[in-house]
Amino acid sequence: MAAPSKLKILHVLGQRPDATGSGIYLQSMMREAAAAGHDNVMIAGIQSDRDAELHGVTPEQCRFVRFNGEDLSFRIPGMTDIMPYPSTRFIDLSAAEIDAYEAVFKRVLTDTVAEFHPDIIHTHHLWLVSSLVRRLFPHIPVVTTCHGTDLRQFQNCVHLRDKVLQGCRHLNAALALSAAQKKDIEMLYQLPPERVMVCGAGYNDGMFTAGAKPAPRPVQIVYAGKFWNAKGLPWLLKALKSIETPDWQLHMVGGGSGPENDECLRLANALGDRVTVHGLIPQDRLAAIFKQAHLFVLPSFFEGLPLVVLEALASGCRLIATDLPGVKAVLGDVAADFITLVPTPRLKNMDRPYPEDLPVFVQALVRALAFQMAGALRQPDIDPAPIADKLAAFTWRGVFAQVEKVYRGVM
Repeated sequence: MAAPSKLKILHVLGQRPDATGSGIYLQSMMREAAAAGHDNVMIAGIQSDRDAELHGVTPEQCRFVRFNGEDLSFRIPGMTDIMPYPSTRFIDLSAAEIDAYEAVFKRVLTDTVAEFHPDIIHTHHLWLVSSLVRRLFPHIPVVTTCHGTDLRQFQNCVHLRDKVLQGCRHLNAALALSAAQKKDIEMLYQLPPERVMVCGAGYNDGMFTAGAKPAPRPVQIVYAGKFWNAKGLPWLLKALKSIETPDWQLHMVGGGSGPENDECLRLANALGDRVTVHGLIPQDRLAAIFKQAHLFVLPSFFEGLPLVVLEALASGCRLIATDLPGVKAVLGDVAADFITLVPTPRLKNMDRPYPEDLPVFVQALVRALAFQMAGALRQPDIDPAPIADKLAAFTWRGVFAQVEKVYRGVM
C-alpha cells in the first residue's frame, strides 16, 4: 500500500530534548516535518522539576517520561557518562531500574501510539528505547538516528547489548551521521548495508549567520559543549594558560556534573576574568555569542558529527578542532587558512587518551591557537567562499529531505 502524502510521525528520545545535539536534531526534524505538511508528536525524558525548553514544538505535541520523582525515582540516564544536566549512567543502573525504565517508556509509548496512530516512528540512539519501540510495534516502520554516543554505550555496557540487539537488529532503517559511522553500525548491530543510510545532520541556517566581527582586542574565543574530559576542555584551558599575548577572552558554553565538571570550572576560575562561563543557554544566545566571536575551538576526543562546528563556521568563526572522522565528514577536503585540525591523541578506548600523549596535545593546541589568533588580528572577518558548499549541504531542510526519502522507502 502506498504511503500517504501526509504522514503522522512519532519522534522518540530517551533523554531531554533540549540540551544536547540529539535534542536539537529531534526538534529540527519536527519543525521541518511540520513545514512539509506532516503531523508530529514527540516522546522524551525530562526531570520532574524542570520542563524542556522547546522551539517550534507545542506542548500539545509532547509526551514526557518524568525522571527523579514522578514516573521514575532516579535521574535521567544520559547517553554520555557526563551530561550538561544532573544525570545518572546506564552502567550504574540496577536490573530493577532498567526494568522500571523500560516499563514506564512502554506505558507512555503504548498510550501515545493508541491515541496518535503514527504511520512511522523515528527514534534516536541505537539503544534501549529504540529496541523497545521495535519490539512493541512490529507492524509500524521504525527508523532510528545514530548520534555516536549510542555506539559508545554499546561498547561500554556489555551487559545491555543483548537487550539492545533484540530490537535494533530488526529496525527498518538506521540513519548514520557519516560514512565512517555507517560502517560501525553495520558491524556492531549486525544490520545489512542496505538498511543503514547516511543522512548526516544539520544546523539552523536562519539562526546561525555571519556579521561584521568586532575588533580582535581581545580575540574572542568560544568553546561550546559538555564540561568533561572527553571533550578535551581541560587541555584547552591548560593551553590558553600559556598564552599571554595577544589578549584573548574565552566563552565557555555548556555544562556538566561530577568531578570532571568541577575540574573544568577550577581550571577556568584560575584564568580569572579572561574566561566567561555562560553555562547552558538556548540556541539563539549561542548564535549571538558566535556572531561576536573570532574563533571556535572543539578539542574533543570523540564526536559523531559535531553540529556546533557547522554553527560556528556559518557564524564566521575561525575553527580549531581535532581531526576526528566526524569533523572530517563535515569539512571534507576543504583547505582554508581559518581552519586548523589538530591530531587527536592516541585513545585507550573511544574517548580516553593515553596520559603520556597529553603534553604533546596541549602543545599542538598552543600552536594552533597562536596561529588562528594571529589570523584573527590580521583579518577578523573570514572569507566564507571555501566552505559555502559544505554549509549549504548541511541545512536542516536538506537533512530532512534525505530523512523523508527514508521514511517513504520503508513504508
